Amino acid sequence: SCIIANGENAMEGKSISAQQLKDLQDMGVHVVTSGNHIWEKWHIHKLLTTEPHLLRPANYPRENVGHGYTVVPIGAASVGVLNLQGRTFMSDIDCPFRTADWAVERIREQTPIIVVDFHAEATAEKMAMGWYLDGKVSAVIGTHTHIQTADARILPSGTAYLTDVGMTGPYDSVLGMRKDIALRRFIKQTPHKFEMATDDVHLSAVLLEIDFTTGHAVSITPMTIPEFSRHAEREDH
Repeated sequence: SCIIANGENAMEGKSISAQQLKDLQDMGVHVVTSGNHIWEKWHIHKLLTTEPHLLRPANYPRENVGHGYTVVPIGAASVGVLNLQGRTFMSDIDCPFRTADWAVERIREQTPIIVVDFHAEATAEKMAMGWYLDGKVSAVIGTHTHIQTADARILPSGTAYLTDVGMTGPYDSVLGMRKDIALRRFIKQTPHKFEMATDDVHLSAVLLEIDFTTGHAVSITPMTIPEFSRHAEREDH
């Protein structure tokens, strides 16, 4: 099996440290993907240069350090991982669709198994990428919006798709940040420094089964561990 984790929010919500990357690798993570927040700590430039399996989105201008895709050996097979970032409501970087064409062509020279982390804000852009890469990659999995979506499926030409895999972290929060601070920002419409929340931690993930010969997805199963309670817990007064 191949384990992929998006680590762009590991360091108090912004970027990832060398120790956090090592911790993930020690837990069995093969590839760590990222997104726009990866750049917000200056040390990341050295880390991206020295760690080939720590990815930044491939469609940032090529003058930037780091790798946008990698291929890792898993048993008798290899798995390609491609990191892309959307442009709608985000930075106007290079085209993710044309970059996908360029990268997928090169990865397919080594393996038909390709998993794409598409880090994007707009659900429409994510869905468009899913259709664009259907049959060309094994899976297009969205990140960035933190809330796991309910649209997991296999597209007609064999690509697994999910708009967002969801956040791993504290759900007694607003997207991982303390509720009281987030509420002040929304209600007062003035800046307040975010702080990480700590309680009600869940792991959000997606399990992919892929045919190693064709690279087509066989199944896609989103999961949250532990599952959220769907019944109210009330105290008697």
